[in-house]
Parts: sequence; C-alpha cells; structure tokens
Amino acid sequence: MALAFGAASLGAVGLLLLVPSWARGGEVQGSPRLLRTLAALGTGAGRRGAPRDLERRIAAAGRPGGLGPRELMAAKLAGALLSGLVGAPLSAAMPGRLGLLAMVATPVAGFLAPDLWLERRARERARAVRRQLPALLDLLRVTVDAGASLPAALSEVGERAGGPLGAEWRACGREVALGIPLAHALSGMAERLPLPEVRALCGALDRARRHGAPLGATLNGQARDVRLGLRRRVQEDAARAGPKIQLVVALLLVPSVLLMVAAALAAALLDSGGLPV
Repeated sequence: MALAFGAASLGAVGLLLLVPSWARGGEVQGSPRLLRTLAALGTGAGRRGAPRDLERRIAAAGRPGGLGPRELMAAKLAGALLSGLVGAPLSAAMPGRLGLLAMVATPVAGFLAPDLWLERRARERARAVRRQLPALLDLLRVTVDAGASLPAALSEVGERAGGPLGAEWRACGREVALGIPLAHALSGMAERLPLPEVRALCGALDRARRHGAPLGATLNGQARDVRLGLRRRVQEDAARAGPKIQLVVALLLVPSVLLMVAAALAAALLDSGGLPV
C-alpha cells in the first residue's frame, strides 16, 4: 500500500510538471495517444467537473509552471491511471480483503496526489509571504514617505524584493500602470494571496486611499500588527513542538541512555570476575 501510494505520488507529480509543455495551446503535437487522451479528458473535466475552488487553489499555490485547471485535472487522471496500474499487481499479492482495499485505494491516492502537492506549495508560499511582509512594509512606508504614489511604491519595492510577495507587488503596480483601478488590483492580489495579513493590508490601503488618511501611518500600523501576529504564530508553533520533543526524548533518548548504562554495568561485572550467583 505504501509503495503504491509513493509510486502514484511520484508519477502524478512528474506528469504534473510535464503537462504544461505538451498540453499548452489546447492541442498536443507529437505526443502519444495516451497523453492526447488524458489532455482531452483533462480539458473536459477542467471545464465541467472540476471543483469550483480549483482556480483559487492554483492561484494560492502561485500557479507553478503555468498550471491551470485543465492541466491539473489531466495530471489527476494520469495519477489515478498510473497508481491503478502499479497497485494492481500489489493488490493481487495481498491476502483477502486487503487486496481489494488496496485496489480501490491506490487509484484514489493517485488522483488526490496532485491536490496534496498543490496544498503543500500553497503552504510554503504562505510561509514565505509571512516572513517577507514586515520588512517589505517598512520599505513600502519609506518609499511612500519619500513622495512616491502607492502604485509606484508597490512596483518599486517589488522590483527590489524577491519571493512571492515581491512578485505580487510588481504585478499590482503593473496592473495599475495599464489602467486597472487600484482597488481591483489590490482585490486580485488578496485573491492570489488568501492570507488574513494580506487581506487586512489591502483593506487598510483601500480605506486610506478613499478617505485620504496618511499612508505612512497606515503602513506602520500594518507592519506592527504583522510582526505581532508572526511572533504569536512562532510562540504557538513552539508550544506545539514541546510535547513532540518530550515524546522523542521519552521514546528514543531515555531508552538509549538506559541501554548504555546497562552495558557499562555488565562490562564492569564481567571484569570483576563474573556475575553474582
């Protein structure tokens, strides 16, 4: 079961990385018939049977490799097919109902593997954004206080910063430069970065723009709130890690120390002339 799930996950992730290159443009050139079939099925599933929040989850993960709902659905179908092929001989070798359970579970695992990978990418992106946000807010405040407008400041700080938050700020500044209203650009950034800190920042910037409040004070308050939230999150993670560390100590370190003490005592007894009768 574990081997089938691992093989299905690796196969699904590999096909997920390959899909945008052979499914781009809606037509597959020079691909095997199976890949063309999967691309067509993924297109149909992405248009009709894909979950409604699929586009939102892809955007939250940063749209890796130009991934879209069609490509993701094709990868899910390919993962289910591969895991079913791998799980069939393994389930046949398992006794009784365990084989039937493995035969059913392996295609399901392969179908869900791209979703798990996408969720992991979204979590990593969210952690990177939370680490970047306080420092970039300070830079944005300094740039605004120097006389730059908010869209120009977002674009300037985004150009100098790396990571997902810098890319989103660059995109927001370019959208405004192309004529998109700032409120719509901030709303799009909040959708691509569905974090409470980003939503609070976008709301505060939009309110400051509408009511004429000083942007420097608004950004300073947002940076302070983000740092407090980040500190609270670190403290919560440390509190959750305490019991895990205690479990590792109780199950691994304490028995190993006791074994070392017992070995030392046994060696001392043997050197002294043997064990007492």
